[in-house]
Amino acid sequence: MATPEEIKTEDKKLRLLRRMVDLTMSIIIETDMTLEEASRHAAGVRELALRLFPGKGDVFDLVYGPRFKRLLRDKYMLS
Repeated sequence: MATPEEIKTEDKKLRLLRRMVDLTMSIIIETDMTLEEASRHAAGVRELALRLFPGKGDVFDLVYGPRFKRLLRDKYMLS
């Protein structure tokens, strides 16, 4: 069972990841960047997630991957 300190640390990391996802999505929406640049930003957030939560790339792909794919599809009119 996790200690209160471990739970607090996990919660802090999760809040950081959520903020970075939201910030990155806002930057992609609000700036004039290429699809390649936007994809690199999204990949950077995934790398951060893997540093914060090693071995949980599949969870990131399930939770945040569709949001980034939808954003890129809508902004760059991909099919």
